[in-house]
Amino acid sequence: MLLKEVCVENYTNIPAAIAAGANRIELNDNLSVGGTTVSRGVMAEAAKYTSEHHVPLVTMIRPRGGNFVYNDTELKIMEADLLQAQSLGVDGVAFGALTADNQLDEEALALLIGAAGGMSITFHMAFDAIPENQQAAAIDWLVDHDVDRILTHGGPLDQPIADCVPTCKRRSNRPLAEFRSYLVVALPPPMSPTSPQRSASNRPMGPRLLITKNCQKAHLIFEMRLLLAK
Repeated sequence: MLLKEVCVENYTNIPAAIAAGANRIELNDNLSVGGTTVSRGVMAEAAKYTSEHHVPLVTMIRPRGGNFVYNDTELKIMEADLLQAQSLGVDGVAFGALTADNQLDEEALALLIGAAGGMSITFHMAFDAIPENQQAAAIDWLVDHDVDRILTHGGPLDQPIADCVPTCKRRSNRPLAEFRSYLVVALPPPMSPTSPQRSASNRPMGPRLLITKNCQKAHLIFEMRLLLAK
């Protein structure tokens, strides 16, 4: 089964995305900077609507755009947002935290994972900032700390997905044992039901890959942008 996740900005596009066949919603504010946390009101209404339509909701936990290096105050904000998401019945959360040298910030992540309180956890595309030769070790750490999924573009976010295919293939073609039984799956790009959403540079936002648990084989699908655009 191909899972169709749609990345939306605020509540407005959720009903149309679900009507167009979305199997999961990733909820963001400020997609022009890669997504930040929505307000409590937006999160509450989104959680209610997606629950009524039996579609899982993943909400972004990110206090600002820019890099993924967070100070103590920002981590407190993220922790509070995680507790709020949990109280509102959100199914899953997406976050990431790195050190200044682009390694997993293990101390910060341990705090955030603990605050997630049983919601599914996605490590977002901060993963792409980790040096490629250190990504397998990062995956192992995330597996060991109950992270369910990892999103990756396969390269810098402003790089067309076609240029990222070699990296994506290298990740998917490695023995699955090295990824601790994780599967690499390409997801649809963020889009509305009628046309692809575009980044701040007006380039259609490309597909992301999902690395997820307990799967048997790997797939790469890069034409998903057409699925909900019809």
